[in-house]
Amino acid sequence: MRVTSRNAAFQQWEALLGNRRKRHQLGRMLVQGVRPVTVALDAVDRSGLVVDAVLHDDRPSPSQWAQDVVSRAVASGATAYELSAELLAELAEQEQDRPEVVLVVVQPADDVARLPVPADLLTVVLDRPSSPGNVGSIARSVDAFGGTGLVVCGHACDPYEPRAVRASTGSALTVPTVRLGSPREVLAWVEAARRDLGHVAVVGTDEHGEVELADADLTGPTVVVTGNETRGLSSAWREACDLVVHIPMTGTASSLNAANATSVVLYEAARQRRRVSRGG
Repeated sequence: MRVTSRNAAFQQWEALLGNRRKRHQLGRMLVQGVRPVTVALDAVDRSGLVVDAVLHDDRPSPSQWAQDVVSRAVASGATAYELSAELLAELAEQEQDRPEVVLVVVQPADDVARLPVPADLLTVVLDRPSSPGNVGSIARSVDAFGGTGLVVCGHACDPYEPRAVRASTGSALTVPTVRLGSPREVLAWVEAARRDLGHVAVVGTDEHGEVELADADLTGPTVVVTGNETRGLSSAWREACDLVVHIPMTGTASSLNAANATSVVLYEAARQRRRVSRGG
């Protein structure tokens, strides 16, 4: 199907760029960039991600990668649309390089049943995050350091905004991610996990935390809670945490960016767990 004007279909895709309400109503998101697109298609087979449409440009000789993407997407059930280069560039949000493909992907359900509860549980909860870039970067770190899930809690930015998906380099499509409205909903899931696993430690992060990160035991099932970039942890989460850790720093910085701090905690958890697995 060819799209050469700003018809109704294009306007709907365009709304997915910056209109959170539309993304929620339609249950769709845009996936831009070579790696995120490739990761999304791999996730179709691994985790059942659904690609609704594959949008490609009208160049006469697409790259082999683009041809493969369109073929795989169509084979999975997606509808293929050919767009003019100008229209596709708008949806890809690229002004310099000429993009070849953008995917329209169905958003996974916000169902806590999607959050795994393995013996090595390592789930990150973001308390009212405001930066899509931070959420995407944290999803990437969860993926990189063996995390098992991500919860975006409270009045927060959208983890499926294009900026978040791009910042995650595709990890937002593979890390089980759930949006929940309040700490109470998250803690109900934690209590259910405790029935399966026994103790699950809820560990908050704060520059004034009473325990240094390296002294905290992160080897067992753990939920890491990171507060809002400006206001930190809410009082509800402070009360819910079993302990609050701080990362020792030197220099003039008083705290780390939320994504950096969460990455440091995840790395420390992975380091401790490797040591235990090696018998050290």
